[in-house]
Amino acid sequence: MSSTRTPMSRVVLAASSGTVFEYYDFLLYGSLVTFFGGLFFPPGNSTAALLASLATFGAGFAIRPLGAMIFGRLGDRVGRKRTFLITIVLMGLSTALVGVLPSYEAIGWWAPALLVTLRLLQGLALGGEFGGAAIYIAEHCDDERRGYYTSWIQTTATMGLIASLLVIVACRSLLGDEAFRDWGWRIPFLLSSLLLVLSIYVRTRISESPAFEALRAQGGLSDSPVSESLLGKANRGALLAAIVVAATMALSWYTAQFYSLVFMQTVLLIDVTSASLVIVVALALGILTYLFAGILSDRIGRRPVMLAGMLLVTLSIIPAYRGMLTVGNPALDTLRTSAPVTVFAAAPTFDPFAMQAPDDASKVRDLLAKRGISYGNVPARDDANVIVRIGSRELRGFDRDALNSALASEGYPERSPLAPIRGLGDFDLPHAKLAAIILFLIVGAGLTCGPGAAWLAEIFPTRIRYTSLSVPYHLTSAWFGGFMPLTATWLVARSGDVLAGLWYPVIVMGTGFVLSVVLMRETRIVR
Repeated sequence: MSSTRTPMSRVVLAASSGTVFEYYDFLLYGSLVTFFGGLFFPPGNSTAALLASLATFGAGFAIRPLGAMIFGRLGDRVGRKRTFLITIVLMGLSTALVGVLPSYEAIGWWAPALLVTLRLLQGLALGGEFGGAAIYIAEHCDDERRGYYTSWIQTTATMGLIASLLVIVACRSLLGDEAFRDWGWRIPFLLSSLLLVLSIYVRTRISESPAFEALRAQGGLSDSPVSESLLGKANRGALLAAIVVAATMALSWYTAQFYSLVFMQTVLLIDVTSASLVIVVALALGILTYLFAGILSDRIGRRPVMLAGMLLVTLSIIPAYRGMLTVGNPALDTLRTSAPVTVFAAAPTFDPFAMQAPDDASKVRDLLAKRGISYGNVPARDDANVIVRIGSRELRGFDRDALNSALASEGYPERSPLAPIRGLGDFDLPHAKLAAIILFLIVGAGLTCGPGAAWLAEIFPTRIRYTSLSVPYHLTSAWFGGFMPLTATWLVARSGDVLAGLWYPVIVMGTGFVLSVVLMRETRIVR
């Protein structure tokens, strides 16, 4: 059967299912990021271990632009289908190998080194995946419905995150926390080998993009798609606009859907299973927003829909996370002002690769961070290296029991008051409020990202489309999206304020919105 007669349902299924699998693989580590800190990095300072774990998560993003150039060139020279068959195999194998890695306790520094290597391979593969899948759909469908059909690709990261969370929750529930920590965490990674076989089967049964085949028949393929995409004068304006718009897409997605998971676990002190299920509910409902945004962009244009999403995310980030704090751990929110905590010590530093034991100031800050407590950082006084003021009471040095006792006397909780979710009946009103707040953020991300694949595909010519779309998308996904959790967590660690990290996405999203108003042109084609 020729590619032009391939039903769109099969085209969308083949492209989207493989991309869901790739995002499942890539985000599986992210779903366990708070868990991996203690497994693959030196013990002793949980804040430094969390930062190292988040940095490793970001490493997979850092290499994605290189993957975009390598596989973008391949996609523009030999075809879309062959290229994303290669990427899916590379992703599946590297993910499965994570499932057999020894821990830091077993092999020392080889553990994080090997983990980072596999994360780099995953990032390399994903750098060539999204662009190929988005273009494959865009080059099959009619102009009038391109926003809708390509919006399915925009749901794949969310579907992959949902899948990873559900598999993790199922494994924890069936095995128990102790067995999961010992060896059960490997099962979700090893499962990717089965998904790899299924994805390869689906993708080998599809034909090449008709637009690419027509261009190849005419002899119109680019001899050097990378240099033409990145250095060609005719492509500069579109490339700059793509970088700005893709940055807002990445940041809106990770702020709404990934950092909220980290925030619930590390700040609100909600257990992993409950936090995962709350966000799964929000994600499952939020998927419809992406499809709605794609349909709406086919009717009124890509530009107004995406700009509305960018503005909504910018304005709602801080209120939404403040709302999450109020709902998820109201005592922490109240005590920020009624019994503030201040640390008098040298400026904080967090070195995940430090060989020496942490000092007393680091231990104090680490304990406060583990309990989601905001604190002020003040220079050390002459009478002690570290002093902790809790309300009107002061403690000198680091005494874990005394510090915990003082915090308890002021009413600081050790965990969220929300009941753990162990069954459907446990999902109560506070859980629903948290899911609704996250869903509100997802709506903004859906409007921003839903028409994004169509817009990116439409601003570039067919001959260099794979490379031109992939490079800016993965460049911004890496430096604005993938490093968002690390940057936000680092800002929190430096300032002591659990909400300080949110200024990063607010400032970048706001800047991206203003620049997009200037640079973004409408691409919807009306016949």
